[in-house]
Amino acid sequence: MNSLDWAVLIGYFGVMVAIGLWSHKRVDNVSDFFTAGGKMPWWLSGISHHMSGYSAVMFTGYAGIAYQYGVTSFVTWSLPIAIGIGIGAKLFAPRLNRLRSRLHVASPLEYLKNRYNVPTQQALAWSGLLLKIVDVGAKWAAIATLLSVFTGATLTQGIFITGIVTAVYCTVGGLWADALTELGQFIIQLFAGVAMLVIVMSKLGGFSSLWTVWDKLPEGHTEPTAGPYTVTFLLAYLFIKTFEYNGGMWNQAQRYMATDSARSATRSAYLSAALWLVWPVVLFFPMWVAPLLVEAQKPDASDSYALMTEQLMPHGLLGLVVVGFFSHTMAMCSSDANAIAAVFTRDIAPVFSKAARTWSNRSGLMAARFSTLAFLGLSMALATQINSPTFKDIISVVIKWVAGLMGPIAIPFMLGLLRRFRRSGPTAALTSWAAGLLAFFFTNYNLDGSVKTDVALQYQVALPLAISLVLYIVIGFIKPEDTPERDALIETINTDDGGPAGGAAAAAVPLQKPGPESTGVPEGVKD
Repeated sequence: MNSLDWAVLIGYFGVMVAIGLWSHKRVDNVSDFFTAGGKMPWWLSGISHHMSGYSAVMFTGYAGIAYQYGVTSFVTWSLPIAIGIGIGAKLFAPRLNRLRSRLHVASPLEYLKNRYNVPTQQALAWSGLLLKIVDVGAKWAAIATLLSVFTGATLTQGIFITGIVTAVYCTVGGLWADALTELGQFIIQLFAGVAMLVIVMSKLGGFSSLWTVWDKLPEGHTEPTAGPYTVTFLLAYLFIKTFEYNGGMWNQAQRYMATDSARSATRSAYLSAALWLVWPVVLFFPMWVAPLLVEAQKPDASDSYALMTEQLMPHGLLGLVVVGFFSHTMAMCSSDANAIAAVFTRDIAPVFSKAARTWSNRSGLMAARFSTLAFLGLSMALATQINSPTFKDIISVVIKWVAGLMGPIAIPFMLGLLRRFRRSGPTAALTSWAAGLLAFFFTNYNLDGSVKTDVALQYQVALPLAISLVLYIVIGFIKPEDTPERDALIETINTDDGGPAGGAAAAAVPLQKPGPESTGVPEGVKD
Protein backbone atom coordinates (compact mmCIF):
# COMPACT_ATOMS: atom_id res chain seq x y z
CA MET A 1 0.00 0.00 0.00
CA ASN A 2 1.22 3.53 -0.81
CA SER A 3 0.04 6.96 0.33
CA LEU A 4 -2.97 6.90 -2.03
CA ASP A 5 -4.19 3.59 -0.60
CA TRP A 6 -3.72 4.88 2.94
CA ALA A 7 -5.68 8.01 2.06
CA VAL A 8 -8.59 5.87 0.86
CA LEU A 9 -8.49 3.75 4.02
CA ILE A 10 -8.24 6.71 6.40
CA GLY A 11 -10.98 8.53 4.50
CA TYR A 12 -13.22 5.50 4.88
CA PHE A 13 -12.66 5.39 8.63
CA GLY A 14 -13.45 9.10 8.81
CA VAL A 15 -16.74 8.68 6.94
CA MET A 16 -17.80 5.83 9.23
CA VAL A 17 -17.17 7.96 12.31
CA ALA A 18 -19.02 10.92 10.74
CA ILE A 19 -22.07 8.73 10.05
CA GLY A 20 -22.04 7.58 13.65
CA LEU A 21 -21.94 11.15 14.94
CA TRP A 22 -24.76 12.17 12.57
CA SER A 23 -26.85 9.18 13.69
CA HIS A 24 -26.45 10.31 17.28
CA LYS A 25 -29.13 12.93 16.59
CA ARG A 26 -31.66 10.19 15.82
CA VAL A 27 -31.15 8.33 19.10
CA ASP A 28 -33.34 9.67 21.92
CA ASN A 29 -34.07 6.50 23.86
CA VAL A 30 -33.27 2.81 24.19
CA SER A 31 -35.78 1.85 21.50
CA ASP A 32 -34.02 4.13 19.01
CA PHE A 33 -30.62 2.72 19.98
CA PHE A 34 -31.59 -0.94 19.60
CA THR A 35 -34.43 -1.02 17.04
CA ALA A 36 -34.24 2.39 15.29
CA GLY A 37 -37.63 3.18 16.83
CA GLY A 38 -39.31 0.95 14.23
CA LYS A 39 -38.69 3.62 11.56
CA MET A 40 -36.11 1.94 9.32
CA PRO A 41 -37.11 1.64 5.62
CA TRP A 42 -37.44 -1.94 4.43
CA TRP A 43 -34.74 -1.56 1.76
CA LEU A 44 -32.22 -0.21 4.28
CA SER A 45 -33.12 -3.01 6.66
CA GLY A 46 -32.58 -5.57 3.87
CA ILE A 47 -29.17 -4.20 2.91
CA SER A 48 -28.18 -3.96 6.56
CA HIS A 49 -29.37 -7.53 7.15
CA HIS A 50 -27.22 -8.71 4.24
CA MET A 51 -24.11 -6.75 5.21
CA SER A 52 -24.27 -7.81 8.85
CA GLY A 53 -24.20 -11.46 7.78
CA TYR A 54 -20.57 -11.88 6.76
CA SER A 55 -17.15 -10.43 7.42
CA ALA A 56 -13.51 -10.53 6.37
CA VAL A 57 -13.67 -14.29 6.95
CA MET A 58 -15.16 -14.24 3.44
CA PHE A 59 -11.77 -13.02 2.15
CA THR A 60 -9.65 -15.30 4.33
CA GLY A 61 -11.28 -18.57 5.41
CA TYR A 62 -13.77 -18.89 2.57
CA ALA A 63 -11.24 -17.59 0.06
CA GLY A 64 -9.09 -20.53 1.13
CA ILE A 65 -11.98 -22.94 0.58
CA ALA A 66 -12.60 -21.42 -2.86
CA TYR A 67 -8.90 -21.71 -3.72
CA GLN A 68 -8.74 -25.38 -2.71
CA TYR A 69 -12.18 -26.71 -3.66
CA GLY A 70 -13.74 -24.22 -6.09
CA VAL A 71 -17.47 -23.58 -6.42
CA THR A 72 -18.33 -25.60 -3.34
CA SER A 73 -17.53 -22.42 -1.39
CA PHE A 74 -20.70 -20.88 -2.86
CA VAL A 75 -22.87 -24.00 -2.94
CA THR A 76 -22.24 -24.93 0.69
CA TRP A 77 -22.14 -21.42 2.15
CA SER A 78 -23.96 -18.46 0.57
CA LEU A 79 -26.51 -20.52 -1.38
CA PRO A 80 -27.98 -22.18 1.75
CA ILE A 81 -28.00 -18.80 3.46
CA ALA A 82 -30.01 -17.30 0.58
CA ILE A 83 -32.47 -20.21 0.67
CA GLY A 84 -32.73 -20.06 4.46
CA ILE A 85 -33.49 -16.34 4.50
CA GLY A 86 -36.05 -16.85 1.74
CA ILE A 87 -37.77 -19.47 3.89
CA GLY A 88 -37.72 -17.19 6.91
CA ALA A 89 -39.11 -14.18 5.04
CA LYS A 90 -42.65 -15.39 5.74
CA LEU A 91 -41.96 -17.73 8.65
CA PHE A 92 -39.88 -15.59 11.01
CA ALA A 93 -39.41 -12.00 9.77
CA PRO A 94 -42.99 -10.76 10.38
CA ARG A 95 -43.20 -12.45 13.78
CA LEU A 96 -39.93 -10.87 14.89
CA ASN A 97 -41.23 -7.48 13.83
CA ARG A 98 -44.35 -7.98 15.94
CA LEU A 99 -42.17 -8.51 19.00
CA ARG A 100 -41.43 -4.80 18.82
CA SER A 101 -44.68 -3.47 17.38
CA ARG A 102 -47.06 -5.58 19.50
CA LEU A 103 -45.05 -6.35 22.66
CA HIS A 104 -42.98 -3.14 22.69
CA VAL A 105 -39.68 -4.89 23.39
CA ALA A 106 -36.23 -3.60 22.41
CA SER A 107 -34.30 -6.87 22.67
CA PRO A 108 -35.07 -10.06 20.71
CA LEU A 109 -34.97 -12.12 23.92
CA GLU A 110 -37.28 -9.97 26.04
CA TYR A 111 -40.33 -11.98 25.05
CA LEU A 112 -38.78 -15.20 26.42
CA LYS A 113 -39.57 -14.18 30.00
CA ASN A 114 -43.25 -14.56 29.23
CA ARG A 115 -42.94 -17.27 26.58
CA TYR A 116 -41.01 -19.55 28.95
CA ASN A 117 -39.61 -18.16 32.23
CA VAL A 118 -36.67 -16.21 33.63
CA PRO A 119 -34.19 -19.16 33.85
CA THR A 120 -34.77 -19.98 30.17
CA GLN A 121 -34.29 -16.35 29.17
CA GLN A 122 -31.07 -16.13 31.18
CA ALA A 123 -29.66 -19.43 29.88
CA LEU A 124 -30.10 -18.36 26.27
CA ALA A 125 -28.86 -14.83 26.95
CA TRP A 126 -25.66 -15.79 28.75
CA SER A 127 -24.70 -18.64 26.41
CA GLY A 128 -25.40 -16.52 23.35
CA LEU A 129 -23.38 -13.62 24.76
CA LEU A 130 -20.35 -15.84 25.38
CA LEU A 131 -20.61 -17.42 21.92
CA LYS A 132 -20.77 -14.02 20.23
CA ILE A 133 -17.62 -12.89 22.01
CA VAL A 134 -15.83 -15.85 20.40
CA ASP A 135 -17.52 -15.30 17.04
CA VAL A 136 -16.70 -11.60 16.83
CA GLY A 137 -13.20 -12.32 18.09
CA ALA A 138 -12.71 -14.49 15.01
CA LYS A 139 -13.91 -11.62 12.81
CA TRP A 140 -11.40 -9.18 14.33
CA ALA A 141 -8.64 -11.74 13.81
CA ALA A 142 -9.66 -12.20 10.17
CA ILE A 143 -9.48 -8.50 9.31
CA ALA A 144 -6.23 -8.11 11.25
CA THR A 145 -4.78 -11.00 9.24
CA LEU A 146 -5.62 -9.19 6.02
CA LEU A 147 -4.27 -5.91 7.31
CA SER A 148 -0.95 -7.58 8.14
CA VAL A 149 -0.62 -8.79 4.53
CA PHE A 150 -0.99 -5.28 3.13
CA THR A 151 0.65 -3.11 5.78
CA GLY A 152 2.85 -5.34 7.92
CA ALA A 153 0.87 -4.37 11.02
CA THR A 154 0.81 -6.93 13.80
CA LEU A 155 -2.34 -8.86 14.68
CA THR A 156 -2.83 -6.80 17.85
CA GLN A 157 -2.37 -3.50 16.01
CA GLY A 158 -4.90 -4.49 13.34
CA ILE A 159 -7.47 -5.54 15.93
CA PHE A 160 -7.00 -2.31 17.87
CA ILE A 161 -7.37 -0.04 14.80
CA THR A 162 -10.56 -1.62 13.46
CA GLY A 163 -12.06 -2.09 16.90
CA ILE A 164 -11.64 1.54 17.93
CA VAL A 165 -13.23 2.91 14.75
CA THR A 166 -16.14 0.48 15.03
CA ALA A 167 -16.60 1.30 18.71
CA VAL A 168 -16.93 5.02 17.99
CA TYR A 169 -19.70 4.88 15.41
CA CYS A 170 -21.79 2.02 16.77
CA THR A 171 -21.62 3.26 20.37
CA VAL A 172 -22.62 6.81 19.49
CA GLY A 173 -25.30 6.12 16.87
CA GLY A 174 -26.77 2.72 17.79
CA LEU A 175 -28.65 0.69 15.20
CA TRP A 176 -29.17 3.73 12.96
CA ALA A 177 -25.40 4.16 12.70
CA ASP A 178 -24.98 0.44 12.03
CA ALA A 179 -27.52 0.44 9.21
CA LEU A 180 -26.32 3.66 7.56
CA THR A 181 -22.66 2.66 7.70
CA GLU A 182 -23.62 -0.74 6.31
CA LEU A 183 -25.31 1.02 3.39
CA GLY A 184 -22.12 2.97 2.74
CA GLN A 185 -20.07 -0.19 3.15
CA PHE A 186 -22.29 -2.00 0.66
CA ILE A 187 -21.74 0.72 -1.94
CA ILE A 188 -17.98 0.62 -1.38
CA GLN A 189 -17.92 -3.17 -1.60
CA LEU A 190 -19.97 -3.01 -4.79
CA PHE A 191 -17.33 -0.89 -6.51
CA ALA A 192 -14.41 -2.85 -5.03
CA GLY A 193 -15.89 -6.26 -5.89
CA VAL A 194 -16.75 -5.30 -9.46
CA ALA A 195 -13.29 -3.75 -9.94
CA MET A 196 -11.63 -6.96 -8.76
CA LEU A 197 -13.85 -9.05 -11.04
CA VAL A 198 -13.07 -6.93 -14.11
CA ILE A 199 -9.31 -6.96 -13.48
CA VAL A 200 -9.25 -10.73 -12.95
CA MET A 201 -11.26 -11.31 -16.14
CA SER A 202 -8.87 -9.08 -18.10
CA LYS A 203 -5.92 -11.15 -16.86
CA LEU A 204 -7.59 -14.37 -17.99
CA GLY A 205 -8.72 -13.32 -21.47
CA GLY A 206 -11.61 -10.94 -20.95
CA PHE A 207 -15.34 -11.46 -20.42
CA SER A 208 -15.22 -14.89 -22.06
CA SER A 209 -13.15 -16.17 -19.15
CA LEU A 210 -16.41 -16.53 -17.24
CA TRP A 211 -17.03 -19.74 -19.20
CA THR A 212 -13.65 -20.65 -20.77
CA VAL A 213 -11.46 -20.79 -17.69
CA TRP A 214 -12.94 -23.81 -15.95
CA ASP A 215 -11.01 -26.55 -17.73
CA LYS A 216 -7.75 -24.88 -16.71
CA LEU A 217 -8.53 -25.06 -13.01
CA PRO A 218 -7.57 -27.95 -10.70
CA GLU A 219 -9.62 -31.12 -10.99
CA GLY A 220 -12.86 -31.04 -9.03
CA HIS A 221 -13.01 -27.24 -8.93
CA THR A 222 -16.48 -27.24 -10.49
CA GLU A 223 -17.94 -29.91 -8.21
CA PRO A 224 -20.76 -28.50 -6.05
CA THR A 225 -19.54 -30.43 -3.01
CA ALA A 226 -15.94 -31.38 -2.35
CA GLY A 227 -13.54 -32.29 0.43
CA PRO A 228 -15.15 -32.11 3.88
CA TYR A 229 -18.01 -30.03 2.41
CA THR A 230 -20.26 -32.93 1.47
CA VAL A 231 -23.95 -33.14 0.60
CA THR A 232 -24.63 -34.01 4.24
CA PHE A 233 -22.73 -30.90 5.29
CA LEU A 234 -24.74 -28.83 2.78
CA LEU A 235 -28.07 -30.04 4.16
CA ALA A 236 -26.92 -29.52 7.73
CA TYR A 237 -25.67 -26.04 6.91
CA LEU A 238 -28.97 -25.13 5.22
CA PHE A 239 -30.80 -26.15 8.35
CA ILE A 240 -28.41 -24.26 10.62
CA LYS A 241 -28.34 -21.08 8.54
CA THR A 242 -32.13 -20.99 8.29
CA PHE A 243 -32.18 -20.49 12.03
CA GLU A 244 -29.04 -18.36 12.33
CA TYR A 245 -29.73 -15.83 9.56
CA ASN A 246 -33.40 -15.40 10.41
CA GLY A 247 -32.60 -14.12 13.87
CA GLY A 248 -31.03 -16.99 15.77
CA MET A 249 -27.92 -14.92 16.37
CA TRP A 250 -30.02 -11.85 17.30
CA ASN A 251 -28.42 -9.12 15.17
CA GLN A 252 -30.44 -10.15 12.09
CA ALA A 253 -33.58 -10.24 14.23
CA GLN A 254 -33.02 -6.58 15.08
CA ARG A 255 -33.15 -5.65 11.40
CA TYR A 256 -36.62 -7.14 11.12
CA MET A 257 -37.71 -5.52 14.37
CA ALA A 258 -36.51 -2.11 13.13
CA THR A 259 -38.93 -1.90 10.19
CA ASP A 260 -42.32 -0.24 10.53
CA SER A 261 -44.47 -3.33 9.91
CA ALA A 262 -44.47 -7.09 9.48
CA ARG A 263 -44.91 -6.65 5.72
CA SER A 264 -41.82 -4.43 5.55
CA ALA A 265 -39.84 -7.02 7.49
CA THR A 266 -40.80 -9.65 4.94
CA ARG A 267 -39.74 -7.40 2.07
CA SER A 268 -36.39 -6.71 3.70
CA ALA A 269 -35.82 -10.46 4.11
CA TYR A 270 -36.51 -11.10 0.42
CA LEU A 271 -34.06 -8.35 -0.53
CA SER A 272 -31.37 -9.82 1.71
CA ALA A 273 -31.98 -13.31 0.26
CA ALA A 274 -31.63 -11.97 -3.30
CA LEU A 275 -28.35 -10.26 -2.41
CA TRP A 276 -27.03 -13.46 -0.86
CA LEU A 277 -27.90 -15.33 -4.04
CA VAL A 278 -26.22 -12.91 -6.46
CA TRP A 279 -23.50 -10.84 -4.83
CA PRO A 280 -21.28 -13.65 -3.43
CA VAL A 281 -20.88 -15.01 -6.98
CA VAL A 282 -19.23 -11.72 -7.98
CA LEU A 283 -16.89 -11.96 -5.00
CA PHE A 284 -16.19 -15.67 -5.39
CA PHE A 285 -15.22 -15.78 -9.08
CA PRO A 286 -11.78 -14.20 -8.49
CA MET A 287 -11.28 -16.63 -5.59
CA TRP A 288 -12.19 -19.63 -7.73
CA VAL A 289 -9.66 -18.73 -10.42
CA ALA A 290 -6.96 -17.64 -7.96
CA PRO A 291 -4.90 -20.86 -8.50
CA LEU A 292 -4.20 -19.58 -12.04
CA LEU A 293 -2.92 -16.23 -10.78
CA VAL A 294 -1.18 -16.69 -7.41
CA GLU A 295 0.34 -19.38 -5.25
CA ALA A 296 -0.99 -19.38 -1.72
CA GLN A 297 1.62 -19.39 1.02
CA LYS A 298 -0.51 -20.67 3.90
CA PRO A 299 -1.55 -24.34 4.08
CA ASP A 300 -5.24 -23.41 4.20
CA ALA A 301 -4.80 -20.84 1.38
CA SER A 302 -6.45 -18.18 3.52
CA ASP A 303 -3.96 -15.62 2.19
CA SER A 304 -4.76 -16.28 -1.49
CA TYR A 305 -7.22 -13.42 -2.04
CA ALA A 306 -5.02 -10.91 -0.25
CA LEU A 307 -2.00 -11.95 -2.34
CA MET A 308 -4.02 -11.69 -5.54
CA THR A 309 -5.32 -8.28 -4.57
CA GLU A 310 -1.83 -7.02 -3.77
CA GLN A 311 -0.44 -8.25 -7.10
CA LEU A 312 -3.26 -7.23 -9.45
CA MET A 313 -4.86 -4.08 -8.12
CA PRO A 314 -3.40 -0.64 -8.94
CA HIS A 315 -2.86 1.78 -6.08
CA GLY A 316 -6.04 3.58 -5.12
CA LEU A 317 -8.15 0.61 -6.15
CA LEU A 318 -6.02 -1.51 -3.82
CA GLY A 319 -7.00 0.81 -1.00
CA LEU A 320 -10.66 0.51 -2.04
CA VAL A 321 -10.51 -3.30 -1.94
CA VAL A 322 -8.87 -3.21 1.49
CA VAL A 323 -11.70 -0.88 2.57
CA GLY A 324 -14.09 -3.55 1.27
CA PHE A 325 -12.45 -6.07 3.59
CA PHE A 326 -12.95 -3.74 6.52
CA SER A 327 -16.53 -2.93 5.57
CA HIS A 328 -17.78 -6.49 5.93
CA THR A 329 -16.06 -7.10 9.26
CA MET A 330 -17.09 -3.79 10.77
CA ALA A 331 -20.68 -4.32 9.60
CA MET A 332 -20.97 -7.67 11.33
CA CYS A 333 -19.08 -6.74 14.48
CA SER A 334 -20.99 -3.51 15.05
CA SER A 335 -24.34 -5.23 14.53
CA ASP A 336 -23.38 -8.01 16.93
CA ALA A 337 -22.23 -5.46 19.49
CA ASN A 338 -25.59 -3.69 19.33
CA ALA A 339 -27.50 -6.96 19.67
CA ILE A 340 -25.43 -8.11 22.64
CA ALA A 341 -25.84 -4.73 24.34
CA ALA A 342 -29.60 -5.05 23.88
CA VAL A 343 -29.66 -8.50 25.44
CA PHE A 344 -27.44 -7.46 28.34
CA THR A 345 -29.25 -4.22 29.23
CA ARG A 346 -32.79 -5.47 28.56
CA ASP A 347 -32.63 -9.13 29.59
CA ILE A 348 -29.67 -9.76 31.90
CA ALA A 349 -29.19 -6.57 33.90
CA PRO A 350 -32.84 -6.19 35.07
CA VAL A 351 -32.75 -9.68 36.60
CA PHE A 352 -29.70 -8.89 38.73
CA SER A 353 -30.23 -5.19 39.44
CA LYS A 354 -33.34 -3.44 40.73
CA ALA A 355 -31.93 -0.14 39.51
CA ALA A 356 -31.80 -1.48 35.96
CA ARG A 357 -35.57 -2.00 36.04
CA THR A 358 -36.20 1.71 36.48
CA TRP A 359 -33.51 3.25 34.27
CA SER A 360 -34.42 6.63 32.83
CA ASN A 361 -33.86 7.48 29.17
CA ARG A 362 -30.42 8.86 29.94
CA SER A 363 -29.39 5.98 32.23
CA GLY A 364 -30.65 3.36 29.77
CA LEU A 365 -28.70 4.90 26.91
CA MET A 366 -25.55 5.13 29.03
CA ALA A 367 -25.89 1.48 29.98
CA ALA A 368 -26.46 0.51 26.34
CA ARG A 369 -23.36 2.36 25.19
CA PHE A 370 -21.20 1.05 28.02
CA SER A 371 -22.35 -2.53 27.29
CA THR A 372 -21.47 -2.05 23.62
CA LEU A 373 -17.96 -0.90 24.50
CA ALA A 374 -17.49 -3.74 26.99
CA PHE A 375 -18.49 -6.37 24.44
CA LEU A 376 -16.19 -4.93 21.78
CA GLY A 377 -13.31 -4.83 24.25
CA LEU A 378 -13.79 -8.45 25.31
CA SER A 379 -14.06 -9.70 21.74
CA MET A 380 -10.96 -7.75 20.72
CA ALA A 381 -9.00 -9.22 23.62
CA LEU A 382 -10.09 -12.72 22.66
CA ALA A 383 -9.17 -12.07 19.01
CA THR A 384 -5.50 -11.95 19.96
CA GLN A 385 -5.81 -15.61 21.04
CA ILE A 386 -7.87 -16.85 18.11
CA ASN A 387 -5.02 -18.85 16.58
CA SER A 388 -4.19 -20.58 19.84
CA PRO A 389 -4.58 -24.38 20.13
CA THR A 390 -7.90 -23.88 21.93
CA PHE A 391 -9.54 -22.26 18.89
CA LYS A 392 -7.16 -23.69 16.27
CA ASP A 393 -7.75 -21.10 13.53
CA ILE A 394 -10.20 -18.54 12.20
CA ILE A 395 -12.28 -20.75 9.93
CA SER A 396 -12.71 -23.51 12.54
CA VAL A 397 -14.12 -20.96 14.98
CA VAL A 398 -16.57 -19.59 12.46
CA ILE A 399 -17.74 -22.90 11.01
CA LYS A 400 -17.45 -25.31 13.90
CA TRP A 401 -17.95 -23.25 17.03
CA VAL A 402 -20.58 -20.83 15.78
CA ALA A 403 -22.53 -23.25 13.58
CA GLY A 404 -22.34 -26.00 16.19
CA LEU A 405 -23.35 -23.91 19.19
CA MET A 406 -25.86 -21.61 17.52
CA GLY A 407 -28.55 -24.29 17.17
CA PRO A 408 -29.17 -25.05 20.86
CA ILE A 409 -29.46 -21.31 21.55
CA ALA A 410 -31.64 -20.51 18.53
CA ILE A 411 -34.12 -23.43 18.71
CA PRO A 412 -36.13 -22.26 21.76
CA PHE A 413 -35.93 -18.62 20.67
CA MET A 414 -37.04 -19.12 17.05
CA LEU A 415 -39.50 -21.99 17.39
CA GLY A 416 -41.05 -20.32 20.40
CA LEU A 417 -42.50 -17.77 17.97
CA LEU A 418 -44.58 -20.35 16.09
CA ARG A 419 -48.05 -21.68 16.94
CA ARG A 420 -47.05 -25.22 15.98
CA PHE A 421 -44.69 -25.41 18.96
CA ARG A 422 -46.90 -23.77 21.58
CA ARG A 423 -46.89 -26.97 23.69
CA SER A 424 -43.11 -26.70 24.20
CA GLY A 425 -42.48 -24.77 27.40
CA PRO A 426 -39.62 -24.12 29.83
CA THR A 427 -38.76 -27.80 30.31
CA ALA A 428 -38.45 -28.41 26.58
CA ALA A 429 -36.49 -25.20 26.06
CA LEU A 430 -33.94 -25.73 28.84
CA THR A 431 -33.50 -29.45 28.19
CA SER A 432 -32.96 -28.98 24.46
CA TRP A 433 -30.52 -26.12 25.13
CA ALA A 434 -28.44 -28.08 27.68
CA ALA A 435 -28.43 -31.30 25.64
CA GLY A 436 -27.32 -29.42 22.54
CA LEU A 437 -24.38 -27.82 24.32
CA LEU A 438 -23.33 -31.20 25.73
CA ALA A 439 -23.65 -32.75 22.29
CA PHE A 440 -21.32 -30.11 20.87
CA PHE A 441 -18.71 -30.83 23.53
CA PHE A 442 -18.77 -34.61 23.22
CA THR A 443 -18.83 -34.43 19.42
CA ASN A 444 -15.75 -32.23 19.28
CA TYR A 445 -13.76 -33.01 22.44
CA ASN A 446 -12.66 -35.88 24.63
CA LEU A 447 -13.24 -35.86 28.39
CA ASP A 448 -9.71 -34.55 28.97
CA GLY A 449 -10.41 -31.57 26.68
CA SER A 450 -8.36 -32.80 23.73
CA VAL A 451 -9.84 -32.32 20.28
CA LYS A 452 -11.42 -35.29 18.51
CA THR A 453 -10.07 -35.88 15.02
CA ASP A 454 -12.25 -38.79 13.89
CA VAL A 455 -15.61 -36.97 13.61
CA ALA A 456 -16.68 -35.56 10.23
CA LEU A 457 -17.28 -31.81 10.04
CA GLN A 458 -20.96 -32.18 9.11
CA TYR A 459 -21.63 -34.13 12.31
CA GLN A 460 -19.69 -31.67 14.42
CA VAL A 461 -21.95 -28.81 13.33
CA ALA A 462 -25.23 -30.66 12.78
CA LEU A 463 -25.63 -33.01 15.75
CA PRO A 464 -26.06 -30.32 18.44
CA LEU A 465 -28.84 -28.63 16.49
CA ALA A 466 -30.51 -31.93 15.57
CA ILE A 467 -30.52 -33.13 19.18
CA SER A 468 -31.87 -29.80 20.42
CA LEU A 469 -34.62 -29.80 17.80
CA VAL A 470 -35.77 -33.34 18.51
CA LEU A 471 -35.83 -32.83 22.28
CA TYR A 472 -37.65 -29.50 21.98
CA ILE A 473 -40.42 -31.09 19.94
CA VAL A 474 -40.66 -34.44 21.76
CA ILE A 475 -40.69 -32.96 25.27
CA GLY A 476 -43.40 -30.57 24.13
CA PHE A 477 -45.62 -33.55 23.32
CA ILE A 478 -44.65 -35.58 26.38
CA LYS A 479 -44.89 -32.68 28.82
CA PRO A 480 -47.01 -29.92 27.29
CA GLU A 481 -46.67 -26.62 29.15
CA ASP A 482 -48.95 -24.38 27.12
CA THR A 483 -50.98 -21.99 29.26
CA PRO A 484 -53.62 -19.38 28.33
CA GLU A 485 -51.03 -16.64 28.87
CA ARG A 486 -48.45 -18.30 26.64
CA ASP A 487 -51.05 -19.08 24.00
CA ALA A 488 -52.17 -15.44 24.05
CA LEU A 489 -48.59 -14.23 23.57
CA ILE A 490 -48.06 -16.58 20.64
CA GLU A 491 -51.30 -15.40 19.03
CA THR A 492 -50.18 -11.80 19.46
CA ILE A 493 -47.04 -12.34 17.39
CA ASN A 494 -48.76 -14.57 14.85
CA THR A 495 -51.53 -12.16 13.83
CA ASP A 496 -51.35 -8.72 12.27
CA ASP A 497 -52.81 -5.70 14.01
CA GLY A 498 -56.53 -5.87 13.70
CA GLY A 499 -56.45 -9.57 12.89
CA PRO A 500 -59.11 -11.95 14.08
CA ALA A 501 -57.33 -12.84 17.29
CA GLY A 502 -55.14 -9.77 17.59
CA GLY A 503 -57.13 -7.67 20.00
CA ALA A 504 -58.13 -10.42 22.43
CA ALA A 505 -54.71 -11.99 22.41
CA ALA A 506 -52.89 -8.74 22.97
CA ALA A 507 -55.12 -7.90 25.91
CA ALA A 508 -54.24 -11.16 27.62
CA VAL A 509 -50.47 -10.64 27.38
CA PRO A 510 -48.55 -8.67 30.02
CA LEU A 511 -47.00 -6.27 27.51
CA GLN A 512 -43.90 -4.17 28.03
CA LYS A 513 -44.44 -0.48 28.59
CA PRO A 514 -43.32 1.52 25.58
CA GLY A 515 -40.74 4.17 26.32
CA PRO A 516 -37.80 4.48 28.70
CA GLU A 517 -39.45 2.72 31.62
CA SER A 518 -39.60 -0.57 29.71
CA THR A 519 -36.62 -2.47 31.10
CA GLY A 520 -37.25 -6.07 30.23
CA VAL A 521 -39.27 -7.03 33.33
CA PRO A 522 -42.95 -7.04 32.30
CA GLU A 523 -45.57 -6.02 34.75
CA GLY A 524 -47.49 -8.84 36.32
CA VAL A 525 -44.76 -11.42 35.71
CA LYS A 526 -43.46 -13.22 38.75
CA ASP A 527 -39.88 -14.31 38.99
